[in-house]
Amino acid sequence: MKRILVGISLVLIVVATANLNPGRAQEASAPPKQPPGNGAPPPVNPLKVALLKWYVANQATHFKVGQLPLGVAFDGENVWVSNASDNTVTKLKAADGTNRGTFAVGSQPMGVAFDGANIWVANSSSNTVTKLRASDGTILGTFNVGSEPDALAFDGEQIWVGYNGNATLTKLRAKDGKNLGSFAINGPAAGVAFDGTYVWATNANNTVTRLKVDGANAGIFNVGAQPLGLAFDGANIWVANSNTNNVTKLRARDGANLGTFNVPTSPYGVAFDGESIWVSGQARVVRLRIADGTLIGRFELGGSPSGIAFDGANIWTANYTFGRVDKL
Repeated sequence: MKRILVGISLVLIVVATANLNPGRAQEASAPPKQPPGNGAPPPVNPLKVALLKWYVANQATHFKVGQLPLGVAFDGENVWVSNASDNTVTKLKAADGTNRGTFAVGSQPMGVAFDGANIWVANSSSNTVTKLRASDGTILGTFNVGSEPDALAFDGEQIWVGYNGNATLTKLRAKDGKNLGSFAINGPAAGVAFDGTYVWATNANNTVTRLKVDGANAGIFNVGAQPLGLAFDGANIWVANSNTNNVTKLRARDGANLGTFNVPTSPYGVAFDGESIWVSGQARVVRLRIADGTLIGRFELGGSPSGIAFDGANIWTANYTFGRVDKL
């Protein structure tokens, strides 16, 4: 009988608390409010529910790294950040931002990619790519490539290198860094991505080039002005057009333009979190609904958010103005 009375008392306390603070009770039990625009809200990501992050809020945690951080990649446990002015990369534990080491690479590191076991870094000023063992940061090789390597992508077997200095992509065998050839694209590439079938690269002349994994050209497609980062959402390629303040959505299987969507920033990087598209740019990061590009989140960070990545639960972006990474 005593346990029954205690249980009833606890229920009464919970109910009374909810009545005193109905906003909090509704926040915990009601579905999220519909975002701006027409249509239903995006599906809930279970990882974010577990972290009480199903709502759009201006929350961010900041972690200091090196000077002029630009590239970001996730290795399944840690976030890696290239520090362009320090010629290093920093490794942070994704769970809490603990610094797990800073490792020297080549001159002016830019893009970063993970191949399942190792981290690859494009060293723009030394015209090399560095391969580090992800577990401990040991350098496993430094490989000469073309002029001003900028962007990297992994296709499951090869690392693709895009350049700021020439209109090609270079293919390196991931297991040993062997150069497997360079392939012409439509202009210098600031971003490279793999969609499971094709390799995509942004071109400085307002296009993106699509290549087969053997290097054969599979199409050139118009986008906005000065495209930089790009990301694959499982069906489509999203491109950040920095000079026109918008992003373009291309159907990956044929390059069809499915829309261009304005964003309140000068976009730099793009990431997909399993349900939404995130775009980094001047002073902020924004979140777009994947179905129609509607703006559903805006995060004011200040400075210059650049490289961006998703770790399975959170978005990370390098902020080169402040020498930090921001975790959303």
